[in-house]
Amino acid sequence: MAITRQELLVGGAAIVAGASVTTPFFRPRYRIKRCPARSRVAILHVEDYSRPIDELLFSGLRLFCINVQGKTVLLKPNLVDYIPGTALNTHHQLVVAAAEAFRHLGARNVVVGEGPGHQRDTQLVLSDSGYEGELKLHKIPFVDLNRDELIQADFIVSMPKVKTHHWSGVTLSMKNMFGVVPGNKYGWPKNILHWSGIQHSILDVCATVPIHFVIADAVMAMEGNGPLNGSPRPLCTVVLADDPVAADATCARVMGFEPDRIAHIHEASHFLGNSSPALIDQAAEALRVPEVPFQVVPEFRHICAI
Repeated sequence: MAITRQELLVGGAAIVAGASVTTPFFRPRYRIKRCPARSRVAILHVEDYSRPIDELLFSGLRLFCINVQGKTVLLKPNLVDYIPGTALNTHHQLVVAAAEAFRHLGARNVVVGEGPGHQRDTQLVLSDSGYEGELKLHKIPFVDLNRDELIQADFIVSMPKVKTHHWSGVTLSMKNMFGVVPGNKYGWPKNILHWSGIQHSILDVCATVPIHFVIADAVMAMEGNGPLNGSPRPLCTVVLADDPVAADATCARVMGFEPDRIAHIHEASHFLGNSSPALIDQAAEALRVPEVPFQVVPEFRHICAI
């Protein structure tokens, strides 16, 4: 399925308009049903970013039935800002490894695209975070989704940094898609996405723009007052999935949370994917629930599994 930013703007406008109509939050009136019969998730152990992860990631992708032959693949990382010593962004080494892996799988083009919601100057974030040099070195094009013209992609990969979030509980593959909404239309920070409730807006965006695959960076995750002011917490994990809901449910469990207590994951399981372990085939490493859940702001203590 090809999605252009123009189509996103048209579809998004329709959804935002629809959201102003009185509808029950816990059962949005979406006309889609993307839940697969079964979903597949693979958990990879990655000790740190200094070790080569290209081969490991390529092997992980081969656990899935992925067909990107001749297609344009859009990698959508979480690129927020650059603050040294934090776990704000999807690490550029993982993004480069993903680009190389999809090239090996036959992709015609692999593009990295992001529209930061916090920082207006995308070029500054690229430069300070180390992305710019790495992408140029590996000849991977970058598209500023806040400002650039139309982009078309056949296969969209959400590459979130696994973090807590003071407004949505967590920010994972579905919340990561806020970056495709252009800031030159909605402004910075992209507060319009919160006006009708952030949990609902996450569902709106993901109902409009399909996520075909997830590569979640939990090598160094974030807990506490995320997504900007939390503390780094190592998990040494990368989560792969062919279903964004299964990916986010698995990431939530790895963080020590109960996914059904996180509103947008619970609701998405009705029409976008599977959150129940009974419907998720687990590959590679076993899922390990931490003895101590990730720290969260007081408003979200109820999502902790223990």
